[in-house]
Formats: sequence, structure tokens, C-alpha cells
Amino acid sequence: MEQQTLLTEELLPPMPLAEWDDTRLYWQLMSQILGKIRLKQHPAINHWWHVPLYVTPRGMTTGTIPYRDTNFDMELDLTDHKLILRIGSGQILGFNLSERPIADFYSHLFDMLRSVGIDVNILAKPYRCKSTEPFATDRIHSTYDPDAAHRGWTILRSIEPVFKEFRGRFIGKCSPVHQFWHSFDLACTRFSGRRSPETGITDPVTREAYSHECISSGFWFGDDDLPQPAFYSYTWPAPDGLTQQPLKPGKAFWRDVHGFPQATLLYDDLRRMDDPHAVLLDFLQSSYEAGSNLAAWDRAALER
Repeated sequence: MEQQTLLTEELLPPMPLAEWDDTRLYWQLMSQILGKIRLKQHPAINHWWHVPLYVTPRGMTTGTIPYRDTNFDMELDLTDHKLILRIGSGQILGFNLSERPIADFYSHLFDMLRSVGIDVNILAKPYRCKSTEPFATDRIHSTYDPDAAHRGWTILRSIEPVFKEFRGRFIGKCSPVHQFWHSFDLACTRFSGRRSPETGITDPVTREAYSHECISSGFWFGDDDLPQPAFYSYTWPAPDGLTQQPLKPGKAFWRDVHGFPQATLLYDDLRRMDDPHAVLLDFLQSSYEAGSNLAAWDRAALER
């Protein structure tokens, strides 16, 4: 049975990227540090599912990370604005999030980990984002606006249940609803069950991510190509004729992203509609049907 959530104007606040991009990047860099710790310690899972973060009732979490004879998790509490470290032994430590350079956040976190016997080494530099400065020396990025961070997280925790509802319609292989910290998008990916044809991709990260046919849908806060928040969906590999397929709602559209077709619904268009919950589900479903029908997925076997 589908569980209805109420998406109100309060839960979908305006979020122009230009007004908070420095805070968004700071949040992303913190997430990359946490995610790289998880990447180092967590057993590998297909398509890099062992590296993302997850929405919680207060912020974003790594989920449980194994370490020797115990485990731990880390949470960016974007409600009280704290970094929380919880250890399997029962210890809980933390510190306040504030306008401190990323270098200080990084050193404070690793000092705290070492204080409880957790010694982890990561590749301590950003991955595919606007910063290239190593974490340990980054005194450039320090902007953290608590109100903006909380509003950004409010969007994620409000739309995440809709993505979970959409995920629940599918009985084939499907990812969790999770946030990747390189592209900084909330995403959920369905798979046809077939391997992707050989494409000549040599980058090991991309090759693993797209080893199998998939349709990925999600939300991001904006980037240089589209500097405003938006929902998206794409089919891999993209079948011929995809951009001629209809999308819902009427304001959704196809756009070219570096030579690749992507269904897009602007966040500001969604938040102004009468029933954003139903509209978002329609967008996710119509873009999925566009790709899965053209790519000849066995929908009868994959859907409830």
C-alpha cells in the first residue's frame, strides 16, 4: 500500500543556488570527508552503494561502518548543526558545525576518531567538485550558513519519502535512496537485470556505476550547467528516440547533458503546483516508462 506524504510549501522552501552555493559546497566537502571514511572501511557493494550518505530525521548519516571488533557511524546533524560520532561501545562524541575552514573540520574529526581508537587513512582531497584543495590545507572554504543548510536538508527529507514510494513499486534490482557526495544528488536507480553493452568506458568509477542497464532518478541543488535545483531522470544506455517520449507534468522537459539526454523538472516548477507529491511521482514514472519501454525492459517481471 502506498503511503502518502504531504508536501507543503513550508517543506519545499525556495532554494536559489546563487544565494547559498558557498554553504552548499561546504556541506558537500564535509560529506566527502565522511563518505571517504566510509569508502575506506566498508566492504564494497556493486555500483558504489557502500559510499553514499542517507537522510535521517535530523540530517545525513554514513550508516553503520565496520571497524575491527566494533562499528561506528557519523551524522551531520543539520538541525542542531553538529557532527555526531557514535561508537558501537556506546560512546557518543561530537562538535559544533560552524564557520571554520574545512582544514579545521577535517583535523577535528580525525582527532576525535583517533581519540576512540579509530585510525583511518583516506585520499584526503575533494573528488569531482568545485574545490581541488586538499582537506588538510583547505583554509579557503569556511562558509556555513545554518539556516541555508537546514533548508537544503528540509528539501531532502521532504522528497525522500516520495522517492521511496516510487522505489517500492519496483521488484527488480534497485538501489537505496541515497546521496552521492561527488555529484551531491539524492538518487534512486532501477536496473533491467541485463549487463550494459561494451562502451569503451575506461574510468573505473564510471565503469562500475554503469556496468548494468539502469534508469536513475534523483534531485540535485544545481550546478554550472543548470544553476538551479531540479529533479532528473536518465536511462543508461540511452535508447534511440528517448527525447521524443512524453513526460509528465507538462513543464518537464528533455535536455542535453554533455551529449546525453536527461529528463528534467525544475524544483521551482514543482513547488508551485497544487499536489507536488503526485506530480513528482508522475515525473518519476513517466521518465521511467519512457526509457524502459524503448529499451525493452521486461516490465511485467520487474514491477508490482
